[in-house]
Amino acid sequence: MTLPLFLVESAVLAGAAPGAQLVLAGAEGRHAATVRRIGVGEQLLLADGEGLVATCLVQAAAPAQLDLQVVDVSAEPEPQPRFVLVQALAKGERDDQAIETATELGVDEVVPWQAARSIVQWRGERGEKARRKWESTVRAAAKQSRRSRTPVVAELVTSKALATRLAAASAAFVLHEDATDALATAALPASGEVVVVVGPEGGITPEEVAAFEAAGARTVRLGSSVLRSSSAGPAALAVLSAAARWR
Repeated sequence: MTLPLFLVESAVLAGAAPGAQLVLAGAEGRHAATVRRIGVGEQLLLADGEGLVATCLVQAAAPAQLDLQVVDVSAEPEPQPRFVLVQALAKGERDDQAIETATELGVDEVVPWQAARSIVQWRGERGEKARRKWESTVRAAAKQSRRSRTPVVAELVTSKALATRLAAASAAFVLHEDATDALATAALPASGEVVVVVGPEGGITPEEVAAFEAAGARTVRLGSSVLRSSSAGPAALAVLSAAARWR
């Protein structure tokens, strides 16, 4: 069975080597000691969210912390190509569901997009609160799926800014129900960014599609059925991962 993974600040693992003594405290320590009831003699993983992972042995347990000894340290390189999901803001927390599952399926960055037809609006403090929720969501999903790297949550983009991002990508795909090309047949670059754009419930406007295609993106479909905004992104990530990583 895979060892449980807990996320810590990068400073905790900085310079860690076999034999080093560490303390897992705070929220993660409480979760490990109280909720998971991990005890003396058991092993767990600590990750900094940037690829560094330490396998640790529990030497002492308290209600809110664990005293650990490092057994092994490894560094996972950033995957190539890098997968980026641009998720249009959606109502009913469907965008939250999308980025959670996309994290489990290997996304490296999620970009919130204020599309022309997005009903939800991120403005002011509400927008900052929503973005923090996205960060919390991908962090929890990364931990659950035992990922050593936590996806980046980018700043909110407009359609104009998104077109600029797509122009700089190694490959860019816009999911669209009227597309004739299938994402599953698309050739992927060996490195760089592969960006997938998912629109809101009302769809991507013709003007947005034109701008994205002018920037070099391709419109593609996943299959014959039309998926919700909460499931289209994860489905696309599964297709990309099968082509480039799940081998």
